[in-house]
Amino acid sequence: MTKKAWLAALLNFVLMGAGYIYNGRRVYLGVGLTAVAVYATWFENFVLKVQAPELFNYMFGMILVLNLFLAIDGYRESNWINSSSKK
Repeated sequence: MTKKAWLAALLNFVLMGAGYIYNGRRVYLGVGLTAVAVYATWFENFVLKVQAPELFNYMFGMILVLNLFLAIDGYRESNWINSSSKK
């Protein structure tokens, strides 16, 4: 089945791991990253904003960069799946 690379990238950017679940190759990694993303979002919004607001921007930036790398990886993985299924 052909995977849409842009969709895998978008899913991984919006919610860590969702692109891996969509690709179906590293599902357990995707589920684990999604759980981490949900916890990190909760922690960032409800703990850091109140107790350490100066760290909020740093954590937001780190999560943004991580999601960018995950989006690139999801895109590449989807292209790899598509190219290997044509053989």
